[in-house]
Amino acid sequence: MGIVPVLGQSPHGEQLKMDCVRCHNPSGWSMDYATIQFDHDKTDFQLEGTHQQTDCKLCHTTLVFDQAPMDCVSCHTDVHSQSVGNDCTQCHGSETWLVDNIPELHEANGFPLIGSHSNLSCVECHTSETSLRFDRIGNDCISCHQDDYASTQNPNHTTAGYSTNCIECHNPLGFGWDSESINHDFFPLTQGHDIQDCTQCHTNGTYAGLSPECVSCHQEDYMATQDPNHQTSGFSTDCVTCHTTSPGWSPADIGNHDFFPLTLGHDIEDCKQCHTTENYSDASPECVSCHQSDFDQTSDPNHATSGFSTDCVTCHTTSPGWTPAEINHDFFPLTQGHDLQDCTQCHTNGTYAGLSPECVSCHQSDFDQTSDPNHATSGFSTDCVTCHTTSPGWTPATINHDFFPLTQGHDIQDCTQCHTNGTYTGLSPECVSCHQSDFDQTSDPNHATSGFSTDCVTCHTTSPGWTPATINHDFFPLTQGHDLQDCTQCHTNGTYTGLSPDCVSCHQDDYDQTNDPNHQAANFPTDCVACHTTNPGWTPAEFDHDGQYFPIYSGKHREGEVWNDCVECHANPTSYADFTCFTCHGLNETNNDHSDVNNYEYVSTACLECHPDGNN
Repeated sequence: MGIVPVLGQSPHGEQLKMDCVRCHNPSGWSMDYATIQFDHDKTDFQLEGTHQQTDCKLCHTTLVFDQAPMDCVSCHTDVHSQSVGNDCTQCHGSETWLVDNIPELHEANGFPLIGSHSNLSCVECHTSETSLRFDRIGNDCISCHQDDYASTQNPNHTTAGYSTNCIECHNPLGFGWDSESINHDFFPLTQGHDIQDCTQCHTNGTYAGLSPECVSCHQEDYMATQDPNHQTSGFSTDCVTCHTTSPGWSPADIGNHDFFPLTLGHDIEDCKQCHTTENYSDASPECVSCHQSDFDQTSDPNHATSGFSTDCVTCHTTSPGWTPAEINHDFFPLTQGHDLQDCTQCHTNGTYAGLSPECVSCHQSDFDQTSDPNHATSGFSTDCVTCHTTSPGWTPATINHDFFPLTQGHDIQDCTQCHTNGTYTGLSPECVSCHQSDFDQTSDPNHATSGFSTDCVTCHTTSPGWTPATINHDFFPLTQGHDLQDCTQCHTNGTYTGLSPDCVSCHQDDYDQTNDPNHQAANFPTDCVACHTTNPGWTPAEFDHDGQYFPIYSGKHREGEVWNDCVECHANPTSYADFTCFTCHGLNETNNDHSDVNNYEYVSTACLECHPDGNN
């Protein structure tokens, strides 16, 4: 008779599909936990921490193992009374019930435990009938500090309308209620406003909704001021227009007068000379608002009919007397091809105002007709100076750095050596903008004390090392005897500006001490070039005796005579002046009868009328 297999129903439910021997001993239903082959980590609940030492039956109360719940509260009593949720793992780990991340938990919930909050016990904020219930109390300061807010009297927060957000005035990192962190940035408390007693400004105990306008506190100061009378003068009630917050209202700058700089003729102490009506507001900064009559009455040229701008600074400075007056053509420099003497060649219709300085306003046809290369199709700029100078014929044409030629020491490949801050527009081309320190430190000669121009090109090229240095002395050519290498031989006192170019300014002693002939007694001119060149030693010296005074190189005076020594005729130094024929030839020396000549003065000045060539 054969053996019939009998299948038993598993008490662990249909979901546990594994061989019984993996857990049970074939000799009985007892279990050997050392040899059990069931891996709990492959289920939906991994055994970690103290769960690994827990008896299975404490969680699996029935033999159907998958009926065991996996949420914490099913096994663990919620001692927090649902105040922190059902998920124990938010605060607790599987090793212990102790919580070591309380600061992190609070920060994750939007309330970091900083400052005095870091030293508090949980129950000091989370108050309830049990020390384990942590009901949410809100993250707003007032949620805990309503009593502090309501009881504060200095100042009274409630009547003052203070914000219930404590951190607007108090430091959350601090450990007290100090007010050092009151955020008054909307109205900075500087100088005279930096006072410790809030009630000096908040006089009625109101701290909210106050105006930051100066006049809201200083209306009486404004009204009582008489020098000048702020009210009648129409001064702004915005005190910072003229004053700082320095105590005593001083220093007081007459507002920001940069919109109309008070220079030269405008630099007057009495405001009423311009503000004649004592109205300091609404005064126009336009020149013509004061100088209309000057403009209308000017006739050379007639400003009105010429259409000149009523903006006086176009040609004038603020120097008194309207001088010097320069037609300020700097906005359009008249160089080379533009250097025309006849203004009407450009100002064709007699209009001087409103003309465009743009190149294309005159040279549109030149631009359009240029084909090598074609400027229009090439998209070249219509600003001609990008590539061209004002040289006639449009040549040479280069990448235009002509406003500041890059020659010699300036011919560098790294632009940032000059454009140090990365700015390429609006830089000054003046030498001194880069070389001020070189100018100030030069001592041989001392450029600053000598009054040298800060325009380096007056003497220097762009050659590195400032050499050679050629002083442009064309106003006084340094030729021959004047060609000296040591400037101090002439500039004896270190002065290089304002010196006279007249010979006698240097050679007075030479003039006075000359005896052959005596220049001073002979009344010779002090202009040395009348007879001398700049050759050293005052030689050769030429004197045009025939052309200017008396012919000695023609006629009888020349026959057999060579006039090399002035003293042959001018026997004494005084005989160079008022010299006449009779100085050498008296009437008694003549063979002709001059007895009918009664006027000796006449004869002495008229000999040449009869003896034009010096013959007897």
